[in-house]
Amino acid sequence: MPQSHEARAGSSGSQSVDRALRLLALIGREPAGGLPLAEIVTGSGLNKPTARRLLLALIRAGLVEQEPQTRHYCLGEEAFVLGVLAARRHGLLELAMESLRRLSDVTMDTSFLSIRRENYSVCLHREEGTFPVRTHALQTGQQHPLGVGAGSLAMLAALADDDVDRIIAANAPVLMTQYPGFAPEFIRGDLALARQRGFAVNPGRLVASSWGIGVAFRYPDGRVAGALSLAAIDSRMQPARQEELAGHLAPEVARMERLLAEMFVSQSKVVGRPVPIEARRA
Repeated sequence: MPQSHEARAGSSGSQSVDRALRLLALIGREPAGGLPLAEIVTGSGLNKPTARRLLLALIRAGLVEQEPQTRHYCLGEEAFVLGVLAARRHGLLELAMESLRRLSDVTMDTSFLSIRRENYSVCLHREEGTFPVRTHALQTGQQHPLGVGAGSLAMLAALADDDVDRIIAANAPVLMTQYPGFAPEFIRGDLALARQRGFAVNPGRLVASSWGIGVAFRYPDGRVAGALSLAAIDSRMQPARQEELAGHLAPEVARMERLLAEMFVSQSKVVGRPVPIEARRA
């Protein structure tokens, strides 16, 4: 039977929402500089008029803004507000702040909280250390392909081999064009060392003088939740100090996993049944 007018309208409306959300996610992968329309069209698979129409709708809602100088499309103020509200609800940053402050106090280096977002790593917070010479290779809100950076590499190393293969293959084009120091074979070599050592090291591949060390932590169901990492100039990342820093990271990672387990147990008691953790992905 032919679809009714209402059914066709509902289907069309749902498709528009799906497309708009896909554009929002695409723009969110470049939170600092945004994306030009050409890249949005290519990345979304939509034609130019459709992409522009949906972008205008997102702009009206405050979820997207267009940078006056570059004409790039960036996340808008409303997206930031929603992100803050979501962060409060999920509580991952709140749980990590004590660990981040302690790591930066003890080591004098800059500490980071990163989370996985599909094939990418997103820096949720940067806690400055007191050592006078600092590294600026990673800023809050920046997103890199998994394997690029210490925390990002730690999360990739914590995944199953099939997932690692799929992610590296999916990210290969962007690695080749935007991350010349992170060819897939280099990432695989760093990943093997990370699994052997129990912690990941970025040996200055993103910025030559900036080294990092990271360890992933998991949700109670075993999924990778995020990573804690430390970054410093290369002279402060000699092999002996790498082991020392890994020793500081290990108890904080254990603390994060314990707090996450307690949080989910508490939530399950409140509602009287197990909380579907997948629905609370950070």
